[in-house]
Amino acid sequence: MTARRGVLASLMVAIALAGCSTPGPGEAPDGIWDPQEGTNRRIHDFNRRVDESLLKDNGTGLSDGLPQGTKLAVAGFADTAGTPQTIVNQLLQLRLWRATKNTLRFALNTTVGLTVMDPASEWGLVEDASDFGETLAVWGLPEGAYVELPLLGPSTERDATGRVVDLFTNPISYIVPAPERYLGPAANIADKLISRSEYSDTVESVLYDSADSYAQMRLIYLQNRRFELGETAPEAEEIDPMALDTSGF
Repeated sequence: MTARRGVLASLMVAIALAGCSTPGPGEAPDGIWDPQEGTNRRIHDFNRRVDESLLKDNGTGLSDGLPQGTKLAVAGFADTAGTPQTIVNQLLQLRLWRATKNTLRFALNTTVGLTVMDPASEWGLVEDASDFGETLAVWGLPEGAYVELPLLGPSTERDATGRVVDLFTNPISYIVPAPERYLGPAANIADKLISRSEYSDTVESVLYDSADSYAQMRLIYLQNRRFELGETAPEAEEIDPMALDTSGF
């Protein structure tokens, strides 16, 4: 009961927070609402320093250092462990068919796939992830302001609120005892680090070769996220290639 009350309280807080900052008429003509840009840029600089210290110039070292089977197993386990949370969100969105398909996908991958393989995709049940940020969007709550989160990177007020609620919406965390319940989040982090290594050239081009890496990351995030949610994405701004200055990095 305590856990359920905690989830209910989180849902109520999410609804309150997600609608707390919406752009007024004409205040975001370019489709980007960023009233805390100064603070966001400071957090972005912190995130970039962390990336530069820990990950930059490693190239594909982490990715190349692991066998392909290991990388697939990590990705598969992370996906399987996160599927129940997706199912909860799709039920909250009343997307019952998608929730049903993910339930079948979870059943196949935890039995035939031994939690690390993905036989469900071969049956046409491909990955279809969701989160509470998307749930809030389906419920009609506005995106709110753009924010950059320490270590986590680009987000919006709505998605940041969704991240908090998603900490409590995975049924596995209430069923599986500690420390096993933490294997899923650990695999998710490992999968993201492997992806960061595999796409290091692209990531580092944006972070370290852009004239304004903050603006580029903000634009890329909003375009991709709004495309996922079927919302209107901001248009890309032209950047003068002669304005690129990487001498400070």
